[in-house]
Amino acid sequence: MPQLPMKNWSRRSFLKSTVPGGLGLAILPGIIPARLFGADAPSKKIHVAQIGCGRMGRSDLGNVLAEPLARVVAACDLDAKRLAAGREMAEDYYTQRGESGVNVKTFHDYHDVLASPDIDAVVITLPDHSHALVAIEAAIAGKHIYVQKPVTYSILEAIALRKTVEVKKIILQTGSQQRSERPWGSFRKASEAVRNGRIGQLQTIKIGIGLDKASGHPPATMPVPGNLDYERWLGPAPEQVYMEGRVHPQDSLNDRPGWITTEDFGLGMITNWGAHHVDIAQWAMAQELGGPLTVDAHAEFFQNDLVTVHGAYHVELLYPKNVRVILDNHFETGLRFEGDEGWVFCTRSEDGSDGQSPLRASDKKILSPLDASAVRCMPSKTHHGNWLASIAANRPPIAPIQQSTRSLEACAAAWISMKLKRKLTWDVATEMFVGDAAANSLRRRKARKPEYDFELELQRAGIA
Repeated sequence: MPQLPMKNWSRRSFLKSTVPGGLGLAILPGIIPARLFGADAPSKKIHVAQIGCGRMGRSDLGNVLAEPLARVVAACDLDAKRLAAGREMAEDYYTQRGESGVNVKTFHDYHDVLASPDIDAVVITLPDHSHALVAIEAAIAGKHIYVQKPVTYSILEAIALRKTVEVKKIILQTGSQQRSERPWGSFRKASEAVRNGRIGQLQTIKIGIGLDKASGHPPATMPVPGNLDYERWLGPAPEQVYMEGRVHPQDSLNDRPGWITTEDFGLGMITNWGAHHVDIAQWAMAQELGGPLTVDAHAEFFQNDLVTVHGAYHVELLYPKNVRVILDNHFETGLRFEGDEGWVFCTRSEDGSDGQSPLRASDKKILSPLDASAVRCMPSKTHHGNWLASIAANRPPIAPIQQSTRSLEACAAAWISMKLKRKLTWDVATEMFVGDAAANSLRRRKARKPEYDFELELQRAGIA
C-alpha cells in the first residue's frame, strides 16, 4: 500500500502531535508473523480468529474473509448458536472458492484463542463492556488486534489498552471505518476539505448521531438459555439477572442487540455513534491526538424500561481555536463543518436525508479536486485491509489506539457530564477532569469480580 510521507496528515500526527509536549506519539509495532517472511511470503496469510460472532461480528468476519492477506482459522463466542454461525460462515466462504476439508476451529473461551500459537491476530467484536479486558489480554499475548468502536467502555480502560499496545508493540486497528475509502468515502473528502482550508476558518461542527427510543417493555427476569454462558458474558459488568432484551436476540442473528441500549454494557448513542462521528470531527480539525477543553452535556435517561441509556441529548464541546462541536438529536445524522467561508456536510451513503447526496457543500468549489500540494489522509481502501497491510508492513494503521483513545475520551466525557448534569473542564495532557473528583471517579468502574479486572491483568503482566 503506497504512502504519502510528507502529505499524510494521519501518519504525520503520530510524529508531530497537536498535543503540547508530544503526548500520544506512536510506538511502532514490532511483532510480525514469521510466516510472512521468506521467498514465498506473498502466498502466506495472517491467521485471524474472530471473537464475537453476532450481527457486527459476522460483518467483520465477512470483511476479513474478503482480504487476500488474511486466513480465518478460528471463531469464538459464548453463545453456541452464534459460534456455529461464525464457523459455518467462514467454512462456507472457503468451500465456495474450491477448497475441500475446510476446518475452522471453534472456541468457547477467548483465553484458549489467545493461547494458540497458530493465531496471529484477533478481531474483537463484543459488547462494549468487554472490549478492554479481551483486547488488553490479546495485546499481552502478542496478538494483533482489530477492535470494534468505541475502543473501550470507559476512559481509564482506553488509557490502559493504549499503554499495553505500546509496551507490547502490536498493531491495533479501531473499527472507525469511516476513515477508510470504502464503503463511505464522503468522510475522507469532507475531512480533507476542512484540513485544506476549503471552508476558511473552522468555527462549528454540528453532529447528528441518531436517537435511541424506549422499548415500551419494563424489565422482566428470564431464564438463561442453555446455549449462552451468561456469567462470562457479563464479565466486568455489575451483577444482574438475565433479560434477553438486554443481551441479544435468541431467534435472530441480524437484529440489533439489546446490550447497545443497556447502560451497564454500553453508554448509548454518545459512544455508539458518537465514537464514529466525534472521531471524524477530531480527525478533520487536527485534534486526533487532542480533545475538548470543556464539556457541557444534557440528556434524558429512560426509566422503568428495558432501555436504560440516554434518549434526547444536547452536547457542546469546546476545542482549541474556539471551535464548537455540537451534538443534538435534532441534527441530521452525520457531520456539518461550518467555517467563515462556507460549509461541508458528510454522512453514510444510506443516511442521506430526503435523497440528498451523502457529501454536499455550500459551494461546489469546496469539493473540487485538491492540488498536488494538499495534505491528504493516509491511503486506506478498506479498513480491515489497512489493518492487515499494517501488520505485514510493520507500520501504524489508519485508526490506531493513540487516536481512538482520544475519541473515546471526548464521548465518555460527554456521558459523564450528562450523568452529573453540569459543565466539566477536561485536561488533555493529564487525561483528567480539572479539580473534579466526582467526574474523575467516573473515568472507570470497579470490576464485578477480580478475574474481570483489567488493572489486575496489567499488574500480572508487569505493565501497571
